[in-house]
Amino acid sequence: MIGGRSYTVEPWTVRETALALDVLAQSESVFALSNGHVGWRGNLDEGEPHGLPGSYLNGVHEVHPLPYAEAGYGYPESGQTVINVTNGKVVRLLVDDEPFDLRYGRLIRHERTLDLRRGVLERVCEWTSPAGSTVRVRSTRLVSLTQRAIAAVAYEVEPLDSRTRVVIQSDLVANESLPESGGDPRAARTLKSPLEQEEHHAAGTRLRLVHRTRNSGLRVAVAADHVVTGPEGTLTGSESGTDVARLTVTAVLEPGQRLRLEKTVAHGWSGTRSRPAMSGQVEAALAAAAHSGWHGLLAEQRAFLDDFWARADVEVDGDEEIQQAVRFALFHVLQAGARAEQRAIPAKGLTGSGYDGHAFWDTETFVLPLLTYTSPGAVAEALRWRQNTLPAARERAVQLGLRGAAFPWRTIEGSEGSAYWPAGTAAFHVNADIADAVTRYVAATGDTGFERDTGVELLVETARLWRSLGHHDAHGAFHIDGVTGPDEYSAVADDNTYTNLMARANLRAAADVVERHPEQARALGVDAEESAAWRDAAESVHIPYNHALGVHEQHAGFTRYQRWDFDATRPEQYPLLLNFPYFDLYRKQVVKQADLVLALYTCDDYFDEEHIARDFAYYEPLTVRDSSLSACCQAVIAARAGHLQLAYAYTAEAALMDLHDLEHNTRDGLHIASLAGTWMALVAGFGGLRADRSGTLRFAPRLPERFSRLAFSLQVLGRTLRVEITHEKATYALLSGQPLRIAHHGEAFLVSADGLAVRQVPSAPDRPAPPQPRHRAPNPR
Repeated sequence: MIGGRSYTVEPWTVRETALALDVLAQSESVFALSNGHVGWRGNLDEGEPHGLPGSYLNGVHEVHPLPYAEAGYGYPESGQTVINVTNGKVVRLLVDDEPFDLRYGRLIRHERTLDLRRGVLERVCEWTSPAGSTVRVRSTRLVSLTQRAIAAVAYEVEPLDSRTRVVIQSDLVANESLPESGGDPRAARTLKSPLEQEEHHAAGTRLRLVHRTRNSGLRVAVAADHVVTGPEGTLTGSESGTDVARLTVTAVLEPGQRLRLEKTVAHGWSGTRSRPAMSGQVEAALAAAAHSGWHGLLAEQRAFLDDFWARADVEVDGDEEIQQAVRFALFHVLQAGARAEQRAIPAKGLTGSGYDGHAFWDTETFVLPLLTYTSPGAVAEALRWRQNTLPAARERAVQLGLRGAAFPWRTIEGSEGSAYWPAGTAAFHVNADIADAVTRYVAATGDTGFERDTGVELLVETARLWRSLGHHDAHGAFHIDGVTGPDEYSAVADDNTYTNLMARANLRAAADVVERHPEQARALGVDAEESAAWRDAAESVHIPYNHALGVHEQHAGFTRYQRWDFDATRPEQYPLLLNFPYFDLYRKQVVKQADLVLALYTCDDYFDEEHIARDFAYYEPLTVRDSSLSACCQAVIAARAGHLQLAYAYTAEAALMDLHDLEHNTRDGLHIASLAGTWMALVAGFGGLRADRSGTLRFAPRLPERFSRLAFSLQVLGRTLRVEITHEKATYALLSGQPLRIAHHGEAFLVSADGLAVRQVPSAPDRPAPPQPRHRAPNPR
């Protein structure tokens, strides 16, 4: 529930049957539409009332100084913040001179529906004005997945009880007023009027505005065209000014008559192209969209999504709410990356301005695994963006006295966008997360061209960082000291297990790839000695272990820290970062988010089943899940350790993070990584998917009691593998392509298109479920 109101539970839609103005911002995020290039929050058509206006272009940002009380060498000097660009979705309505404003008059009916198969947001509203005129308004909105510059709205008004004069105003609006930030460090900075006007134009039904950002120097062009259908006597007129361009449509309607406006909006931006070039670009995009027409755009959208769902759908029998949530998750993750095309996939996608619109390691570790097996082309584009930012990452490494590339903790355009912060500045694991995404993508697709042109460079430069950051001790062990792992409640520690194991995989992958591509290796200056040093470091990397407890340490010495006093921590004091000093958190055994437990998932080849169970049992009572990234990882390992009911509860938490606004910040945008984690929890948790870095798929499926069936498809090496699981058996079907070697609970075999492979599902091991910190157990299902 969000603020006491719930969405209806339906398999293919998210439906809001009443309007609650006090939680409007949350619904704006839930109903956001995007294609990875253009993002429109789910604001009401008329623009007001609103929670947070939002129209975004991926990569368009403003820069601002990062203040420090005391400067230090190597501190980033400027940050980047996503900005609200020119808003093309506004359609205002006047009914007999009364503005259509849901805060006034009487709202009879209001329903909005996000259709996950058609890729549209639909709205129907019946409203009586203060003067007594009743109208029905219908609208349909889309952001095109096939024409990446295009978004469109169809808006229709009909009087219900009397002859009514209506006026529709279709606007392009720049520099909208935004609400002030509430002080939450996860929320975006508010930048006032970041766009400076360069051009405004209105002629006939055509509108255009061109602006330039004040500091980052990015040029933004937005244009709109309209098709108007109304009764005889319908009039249109247009005008433009500094920050507004407007088409006005006037008609007198009898009951049963309708005035319809189809609005197509084109977007473009560049840091280098001229004003005339940008104007021409958006005009050309409008011309291409006009060739399709409104119904053509709808048909293209449906066809794109039909293809996606055919290869990506996850079917869950036994829990309708989880079924809806996983499709909601898949839809929004697709939207975040579908047409990003060598731009970042931000933590909030293009659904809100939370985290200043930055991309983090979330992308490679949580989002790209899902896309690798469902929309692999989007993964290649996301990693090419990382390759394009290598100059900034190399520069940062030099600044830090290191070799290779030091990728940023948070960024929009490639440079470090975070002020100095121990939990972020020292989080070098982002390098290994990127390398892991490269090796996973190549293993799953066999894309040797990508490996040659992009993968080699990324793997080499990330490996160079680890070799220069770490060192061998007198006994030959390789240590990586003074780093921060995924858990932000432990900072600047020695030998973080997750970091060291991921670095080990990174170093091995780099050594292997330069052997496969010697020409590219020579161009990057890699010789046999450097490659051998990578292998030597990988084979001798130190993994801290407490022999007395029989568990791996999150980092060296972690298990000797004092435990956090969970009994003295009140429920309202979570998240801890907002109620306790980091200095205190850093010195205690308390875990914000899965760290060692994440290593059990990403580096499962290092751990045997007994250690996985013991490590999970040790860290579970310490993990408070003050991060949305944690529940999905805990779900996967809980399932693997046999705690199926606990895994089920964590799966629901990841799945319902935004639909239920569990962290009370969905207003700032959706948690894209947690949404992707829903797929991870189902497919890797209950489906038991394990993928070693050679590309072989291994499964160890087991279902929780409530599920009667789980089914999903994976794209691997140009084939489609269909997996269907019940409590008794797992069925593997290769829908096309040459036979594929997979494994089921340790048994390897070939599956071919000629027939089904059916295997029995063994019972889960019988182990007592570990407790959680007081007040932090997941809600039971």
